[in-house]
Amino acid sequence: MESLLTVAELGLSLLLIVVWGFISVVFVEAWRRRHSNVSVEAVTTLEDPRTLKQVPCPHISDPAEKYLSLIVPAFNEEQRLPSALEETMDYLQGRASRDKSFSYEVVIVDDGSVDGTKRVAFDFVRKYTVDNIRFIPLGKNQGKGEAIRKGMMHSRGELLLMLDADGATKVTDLEKLENQIHAVAREESSIRDPALKHKDFRIGDVQVSAFGSRAHLEEKALATRKWYRNFLMKGFHLVVLLAAGSGIRDTQCGFKMFTRAAARRLFTNVHLKRWCFDVELVFLCKRFNIPMLEISVNWSEIPGSKVSLLSIPNMLWEMALMSMGYRTGMWKIHHA
Repeated sequence: MESLLTVAELGLSLLLIVVWGFISVVFVEAWRRRHSNVSVEAVTTLEDPRTLKQVPCPHISDPAEKYLSLIVPAFNEEQRLPSALEETMDYLQGRASRDKSFSYEVVIVDDGSVDGTKRVAFDFVRKYTVDNIRFIPLGKNQGKGEAIRKGMMHSRGELLLMLDADGATKVTDLEKLENQIHAVAREESSIRDPALKHKDFRIGDVQVSAFGSRAHLEEKALATRKWYRNFLMKGFHLVVLLAAGSGIRDTQCGFKMFTRAAARRLFTNVHLKRWCFDVELVFLCKRFNIPMLEISVNWSEIPGSKVSLLSIPNMLWEMALMSMGYRTGMWKIHHA
């Protein structure tokens, strides 16, 4: 009996050492990242491939110059990017021809690609001009979250949409998010100033966020996916609930829209650089009382996804960092 107790005590001691070691590692990494939302290599100019001249790069703190910005993060997307961009530009140009007040830009952020992504992007910039399509290279791979943050920080739109480079969600669905944002923004604006209820207002000045969602497709997905993927998905949703709270069923859909005011506040505070920055956005929206809308969008599986089973441990790691960073106060909230 004494030997059994000794073994049990030893096992418990080892478990405590492992847990304490993990907490210590998370604490140190969260401390190291406490200023990771501050851009060291701030982009000040962009290259125009037509003229090879440098074009001044805007900042999210500047007044809006366009109605809509579309931010496309790209990592080794030489194969999937062309068709998605063609579809996007067809829609944007068609809308601009019907509505002369509609202005737009597409911002492609290259997250350290080693294939022909830059060449593909520059071909589109040459075709549609640097005023309509802009290319921002990160140099080295920093993660999807950082690519989107960089694109948001250097966009010119009143409304800013992030969307994946694979075209999994139809670009026309942006109107669903746009219409709902307008409705909520008008309501929010009239609450602040009743005199504005029946007057025009700048959509970019009101803080609203809209999250595209595939939650309505979940029942079908559960029936077709492998059991272990469903198990991991349910487990991930539980961890998200514990880390960021309830409110958004599908945090990971890559189709999200923000007003300029909301984007400025959120993306000057985001610390996570990879897969779980979406969860941090939900957390920050709640922290700043920014209205969150979850809107069903059409979505289809496109071959070539960068997400794998190995992504799950990385997501859990990032959520542990987020919880440690904010709960201990190491990650400060900047009220931009």
